[in-house]
Amino acid sequence: MRRRDFIAGVGATGVSSLAARAQQAKMPMIGLLNGATWEAYAGWTAAIRRGLQDAGFVEGRNLSMEVRAADGQYERLPALADDLVRRQVAVIIVIGGPRAAFAAKAATSTIPIVFAIGSDAVEIGLVKSLSRPEANVTGASIASGPLAPKRLELILEVVPQATLIGFLDNQSPFELNNIATAAQIKGRQLVPFGASTEQEIDAAFADMPRRRIDALVVGADAFFITRQEQIVSLAARHGLPTIYSYRRNVVAGGLMSYGVLVDDMYRQAGLYAGRILKGETPAELPVMLPTRFELVINNRTAKTLGIEIPLSLLIRADEVIE
Repeated sequence: MRRRDFIAGVGATGVSSLAARAQQAKMPMIGLLNGATWEAYAGWTAAIRRGLQDAGFVEGRNLSMEVRAADGQYERLPALADDLVRRQVAVIIVIGGPRAAFAAKAATSTIPIVFAIGSDAVEIGLVKSLSRPEANVTGASIASGPLAPKRLELILEVVPQATLIGFLDNQSPFELNNIATAAQIKGRQLVPFGASTEQEIDAAFADMPRRRIDALVVGADAFFITRQEQIVSLAARHGLPTIYSYRRNVVAGGLMSYGVLVDDMYRQAGLYAGRILKGETPAELPVMLPTRFELVINNRTAKTLGIEIPLSLLIRADEVIE
């Protein structure tokens, strides 16, 4: 190789390297804030990435991501949200419960926030309107909490003789109010059991036999997702017919669940974030609501509990695990 060609080649390589660094510097950064653990939300985080990919953004290629998780310790959320703001992320995607969304909202009024939460976003005061959300906040309201009365109705189809219904709750007043009203209408007594730690979950289940609880509804709180195996195991140990918010609990051995197709809603949240990166604003993107729901029943667990699931319920189920 001639010396002139070698120098030209080195020069071209240097220019290419500079261009690559410049392109990397311009790469938008997404902040992902999770109130729960990444292990518990791994599948749903993958759905967010699929949504971003649908919008043309792939992590490592034309997008970088900063992730922060509170591991169910909600008091850590404000500091985690503040850290993402300091890093000047372009968009904050919030998962793992409404408290994570409120922490992000308190941390910034300018950085766009896209949430995927299980609560009614208007009812809890996160946005004023679904069709016209606030300036920097929009997302997917999975509305798992407001479905609590439906879960009560379904568990009563399985154990119609149940009079004392337990509700495992983690400081979710709107969900508790919804199911308490439904229980009163049906002439049942609702008994709340608050739990925000592993030890408090153990204590709640230990107290249920003493309170003569006939059936249990587990709240949709993100913390309970992180303690899925513990809750399913305790429900089985105490022989307690239990309904959950998510299919994953039934796959893990829980009796039944009723809720939205969560993967689809998380993918939509990723898609919204991608649209914002392309120039749209949260105010232009109405809060998405679920349109597809699923009832999942574990018939093996029912047989272990000595329960016969009504044929009418089995026919309506979207999935029956035999």
